[in-house]
Parts: sequence; C-alpha cells; structure tokens
Amino acid sequence: MERPLFLKKVSYKLLLLLPLILVVAILLVFLLDFLLSKEVSKNKINDLSFQSSEISDYPLLKKGVVPKITAGGAIVMDANSKVVLYSKNPDLRFSLASTTKMMTALTALDYFKLDDILTVRVATKEGSLLGLRTGEQMTFENLLYAMFLPSANDAAFTIAENYPGGVQAFVQKMNDKAKELKLYNTSYIDPAGLLDEGDYTTPFDLARLAAFVSENDTLKRIVSTKQRLITDVAGNQFNLNNLNQLLGFDGVNGIKTGTTAGAGEVLVTSKIKDGRTIIIVVMESKDRFEDTQKLLDLVTNLNYLPIHL
Repeated sequence: MERPLFLKKVSYKLLLLLPLILVVAILLVFLLDFLLSKEVSKNKINDLSFQSSEISDYPLLKKGVVPKITAGGAIVMDANSKVVLYSKNPDLRFSLASTTKMMTALTALDYFKLDDILTVRVATKEGSLLGLRTGEQMTFENLLYAMFLPSANDAAFTIAENYPGGVQAFVQKMNDKAKELKLYNTSYIDPAGLLDEGDYTTPFDLARLAAFVSENDTLKRIVSTKQRLITDVAGNQFNLNNLNQLLGFDGVNGIKTGTTAGAGEVLVTSKIKDGRTIIIVVMESKDRFEDTQKLLDLVTNLNYLPIHL
C-alpha cells in the first residue's frame, strides 16, 4: 500500500534536516569539551615556584626492624619531608596529656610578645605546678619555659587567661590553629591537657605538630633547655628542670613530656640526625623513655635515597 503524499514529504524533509542535526550535535560536543577544559584549567595549580625549592632526600630505614614497645601508638617521622619511617596505630586517637602545651605555645606566639607581662587570674592547683599565686605577674617568655620544662599547668592557664576572651576563647583559637595546620584528628578543651575525655590527637597529628614546633626558633631554644632560673616581676625565683630524661643525649633536643591517668605516658621527641630533624612520638606508653630509646636506636639505621627530577 502506497504511503500518503504528506508522509512522503515529511520523510524527505527529515532526510534534508539530518546533516544539520549532525552538525548541531558535533558543535554541542565541542562546546561541552571547551567548557570542561576551561573548568579544569581554572582548578590547575599555576604557581610552579615549588619546582625551584629544595627537594629533600627520601629517608629510609636500612633494616626492616620492628621494635617491641609498650606504647599503644607511636610514630617516627622525618620532619623535613614528613615521611613516616615507622608507625604503630598512627591514626588511632589517644589522650595527649601535657603535649597539649605544644599547641598552647604555638597559639600564644601568634598573639603575645616574649616580653609581655601576664597576670595570674586564678591560680590553678591541679597536676604539675610552678606554684603561681593569684595576682602574680610574669613575662610570657618565662611562662613558656615553665610550661615546657617542668610542664607547669598554672603557667599554661595563665597564658590562656590573658588572651582576649579568656580560656574559652583561647581554646577555640587552639582548635582553629589545629585546622589551619591540617591536624584533622586533634581536639582541645583546655590549654594544659588535663581533661583526657576531650583532649585527643593521633600519633600522626602529634608528629606533624612537633614538626611545626621544631621550625619555630623561640620554641626550639626553649624545648632544648635542661635547666633554667626564672623570676616573676617581683623578683621571686623559680628553678626549672626539664622532665625529659633523654634531652641532650644522642642528638635529642626536645620536645615535650605528658602524663595523666587516662593518657598514660606520652613523649614527643626531636632528634638531629645528619643535620635533619627526626620526630618520635609514643602515646599511651608504660615506659615512654624506654620505648623512645628503642625508636632512637631504630633511627641509627637511617639512610637517604636521593630524589632527582
């Protein structure tokens, strides 16, 4: 049966339109490709200045030794390249005790000058103390020494109390600083590390934080100090002794001890090896100094693989 005339005309017109439809389809494909390329180029890193920066050699351990340590979590990190050389539960969260004061110091250094005079608002009576009294005044620098050497909680709270908005605002700033440094598994609720349930971090985050501390000239000087005599504004003297038993031995030049019932023994160590800084962290340890010593022995087998572009 022959098709009606009008159907023949429609079919003929469709045949004539087919090339046009194909051309439009091809143009649409090109347009989408162009828009996609533009979007990709917008997100490209155009700053190639990193190519001219110095490239660190890649650190390696000569022997695949796995030390037996009591710590629930531990890490050995090359501070220069951020390469992890050894780890045990590196992303598990632990209470961080007084190693909290590392962030307290970094946060405070963004606001206070070393010669600023700070006033004790409320004398803290919990944990390790310098023995500060309400109304007593001391320079920010001396409070940093008190916070790092004998791990004085009253020094940490005095620093936080003198921040605009007080302790609560300061702790918020500590958490902001953690995000800024990309410490995404770290949280603080007090400036001294007394509250185990709310103060937590991971060995990986704590090692990264220690790397930032080791880059700060002021803190590098303070954490490497074994003994120090400080005074308050009135001239009262305080003899400080560093709690880190490994300090000064085998290249160890810091950084911070910590102990609470919930956190167990915590130790963050920095060691100079072949002109580079190695960070060692042990958390929830039963013997932090022995555990760290084993990891220091592990680092003696360190080798470096040169990287060439």
